[in-house]
Amino acid sequence: MPKKEITILFIGDIIGRYGRAITKKMIPAIKAKERIDFVITNGENSAAGYGITEKVYNELTGAGIDIITMGNHVWDKKEIVTKIDEYVDLLRPANYPKEVPGKEYLIKEKNKVKIGIINLCGRVFMPALDCPFKKAEKLIEEIKKSTNIILVDIHAEATSEKEAMGFFLDGKVSAVIGTHTHIQTADERVMPGGTAFIADAGMVGSEDSVIGMNKEQILKRFLTQMPHKFEVAKEGPAIFNAVLIKVDIATGKATSIQRIFERAPEEEIKEPAEN
Repeated sequence: MPKKEITILFIGDIIGRYGRAITKKMIPAIKAKERIDFVITNGENSAAGYGITEKVYNELTGAGIDIITMGNHVWDKKEIVTKIDEYVDLLRPANYPKEVPGKEYLIKEKNKVKIGIINLCGRVFMPALDCPFKKAEKLIEEIKKSTNIILVDIHAEATSEKEAMGFFLDGKVSAVIGTHTHIQTADERVMPGGTAFIADAGMVGSEDSVIGMNKEQILKRFLTQMPHKFEVAKEGPAIFNAVLIKVDIATGKATSIQRIFERAPEEEIKEPAEN
């Protein structure tokens, strides 16, 4: 009997090597429990908290991640400027100017099912880029020629902008997932038009941190208002934030969205030797 529904696992922002170690531990456990068809994550903080490298890209795809989205830290590692087109399963925000290297959208096929992915950056309290709303509308028209299953990662600071994107795209895409703020929100729902939404999927990293970064360094910045280097927190209880989205293959509409918030003690997470 043909499959009627697919399950997408979207993992929140992966923070540095600690986040990568947690992710590699959790993916097999979730796959054993759920029949996952596609695994997507935001990887813009996956290399020591800032950007991504070829080594980290290979580590994440080797761990079972099908598509990696990015955000405002996409260019933090110099090598990506010249190599981004070689990373076939990595997507930059589509609302950068069209002359910028990298893909505006990605269509991935597994088991005869195609999914389209769009990555966008918000503009409220963020760098000034092209309009994410108009860009999404344009790209959806193109992707619909190949598949009606479409997921949008809106990497934005303001909850209002992410929620507005959810309503704007309701009925046009399968899911609108917010990233960037690293705090999982509790507003997950399937909107009236059949689009799954959550304002922020959260993060993967140390819970004993400020959004994945060393809490002492962050506190110094807030207390003194002087510049301090921020480094990834590499110890403490581990948290894994994600969402599970089920989508009807025939219609492209979401049937459910479920938050995942898992914790693990530090001793269960074995870190790689390098960043």
